[in-house]
Amino acid sequence: MELREFAERVLFSTTLEEKLRGEDDLSDERPGQPLASPTAPGRPPELRFRPAGISRPDFPGLAALERERERGRLLHFFANHELLATELMALALLKFPDAPPAFRRGVLKTLRDEQEHTRWYIERMRACGLAFGELPVSGYFWRCAAPMENPLDYVATLCLTFEQANLDFAGHFARGFARVGDAESARLLDRIYHDEIGHVAYGLKWFRRWKNPTESDWEAFCRVLRFPLSPQRAKGFAVNAAGRRAAGFDADFIAHLEVYAQSKGRTPNVHVFNPFTEARLAAGRSFQPTRHQADLQRDLANLPQFLCRQDDIVLVRERPAPAFLASLQEAGFPLPEFVEMGDAVVLPATTLAGRKLGVLRPWAWGPDSLELLRPLFGSVTGESRTPEQRFNPGIAELYSKAWSAALLRRLLTQPKPGDLSPAGIWEDEAWLCPPTTVGTVAKTLEEALAAIAAIRAHGHQQVMVKQAFSWAGHNALRLWEPEVTEPQRRWLERAVLAGRPLIVEPWLERVVDFSIQLEMSAKGLKLLGYTGLSNDHRGQYRGNWAESHHHRRPPSEVLDRLTGPPDIARRFHGLYTGLFALLEPALRAAGYLGPVGIDALVYRSTDGTCRLKPVVEINPRYTFGRLMVELMRHTAPGSRGELRLVNRAMAAAAGARDFVEYARRLRGISPVRLAGEPVPRLAAGAVCLNDPSRAKVCLAVFEVAPPVKRA
Repeated sequence: MELREFAERVLFSTTLEEKLRGEDDLSDERPGQPLASPTAPGRPPELRFRPAGISRPDFPGLAALERERERGRLLHFFANHELLATELMALALLKFPDAPPAFRRGVLKTLRDEQEHTRWYIERMRACGLAFGELPVSGYFWRCAAPMENPLDYVATLCLTFEQANLDFAGHFARGFARVGDAESARLLDRIYHDEIGHVAYGLKWFRRWKNPTESDWEAFCRVLRFPLSPQRAKGFAVNAAGRRAAGFDADFIAHLEVYAQSKGRTPNVHVFNPFTEARLAAGRSFQPTRHQADLQRDLANLPQFLCRQDDIVLVRERPAPAFLASLQEAGFPLPEFVEMGDAVVLPATTLAGRKLGVLRPWAWGPDSLELLRPLFGSVTGESRTPEQRFNPGIAELYSKAWSAALLRRLLTQPKPGDLSPAGIWEDEAWLCPPTTVGTVAKTLEEALAAIAAIRAHGHQQVMVKQAFSWAGHNALRLWEPEVTEPQRRWLERAVLAGRPLIVEPWLERVVDFSIQLEMSAKGLKLLGYTGLSNDHRGQYRGNWAESHHHRRPPSEVLDRLTGPPDIARRFHGLYTGLFALLEPALRAAGYLGPVGIDALVYRSTDGTCRLKPVVEINPRYTFGRLMVELMRHTAPGSRGELRLVNRAMAAAAGARDFVEYARRLRGISPVRLAGEPVPRLAAGAVCLNDPSRAKVCLAVFEVAPPVKRA
């Protein structure tokens, strides 16, 4: 019999007997013309692919294998996979008649193995009380692999993806069968596992022969696979490194595969770290980050991975190194999919082409993220907002320090809830900041000088002046001298002449900085948690910290420091309930959806008492406080967490030559410890959140410790 005739019988027969019948004496003298891929292989009615709309049966887990029928259901899945592999190998023989004879002989040998595997599974599932075809079967493998255009596609798709994944599944479930006493099924899977090593090795040999010789195996594998396939489909629950080494994969390929992630079904959201939106709003299109700022953005580009779900996408300039990602996995953090975008200002049209996307979640919506992500808008299915609804002048105004000050003034002058006071307003509370500490907007030099004089007349000699659109301590002036100096006057005048309103406020002696993290959705504003803030003496950010009760209450030190009545906690809650009631309709009116952070502080007033300034500024974007809240989701109950940004000077002060040595010392001092079931969480230890080996100017560190016992 000719090989082509045999392949046609396997592919198009409508009985299992014909599909699984072998032939010993085959010649390949008349391979024929290339065959176009049919919509589906021939199959008996009970084994035809389930139509759209019919739900897929659940894949049995290890716990279900105690029951014989569940073992049969699992074997049913495996039998369909082996039958699909048999059919796809027959298709490859028919599609590529001009492939090297040695390649075609290898496909035939593997096809015969797959026929035998299918027969074994059918026999074994029958012993478990289940007939092949009793459950609906999926055609996913067929839809992914049948469009293969050349033999390289075949080995990448079938041998190096689906068969490679079986190196994990076969061993995993063989151990599961053995644990429940089904030794025969365990032996069957173990035998198939060893066959699969040979099948994968065969595919890898031809893949290396045909791939671009300038690419590594991993680079070529990622390039050849077409969506919806990805390296994620080439592994199971855990990567079996030993089986892959036996098949011939090198350590680099295995390391990359272990930390690769892509959604297998859920439509992913897309995240990107763009920290300079406020700078762009302040300076316009002329803004260009300094070298230090660009290095900072590059160092921390992967941080959105801690804000998103495992099957979401994070856009990065360069994919994080496998060793670093492995360290995060070991610390209990799931990994998202990383997509490289280089130094693009606007994403290339090919980025994520053909992918359905959920929601776009940049660090901040602004002119920069609107420009960068615009090519993806047509692929978004999780929301229907236009670009103008994502960012518009109303949302831009939310970034203004003047807007935050106006909201604080409204809060202080609105009535308190009736259960706290039937007639009073919030500014009557002795533990709250008086209106004189709220920033005053100045649009002329004269207004700015008058505001400075008024603040000093109220006893505050040190004054802070910020431009309405400023960021991270930039575009701000600190007035420590008794009189405004000539250079300071010129700074004020240049700002107002350029049309940049100024916010003039007293410099307050900080006691405790903290933040409130919220999420604005179509359903309304939701409180996510409170974090402490660590700032330097100039008020610039250094880090965050959170206590175990952070999702319900502010840091203990906040309420402990306030000079207030015995029910201060209730009053504090009532105050912020009132603030949220003001904030939500304002956000809704602007059309804003997404993360919101409120910075606040407790300060020491001129009379020595500690007071609360409930709003320092409002950030309509992700913040490190929000990052802190999300990191705490991965900690064991009762833990206390701290997030800090370490620069080179701080690393040197700790006795380290560079960030790599700093990270090594940190691991020695504060090793990671996981605790809890069924999902272990961080109970103690320090984790570097960006790669120390690539960091140039900044290392983000998250450290977890048991809660501090209060006296």
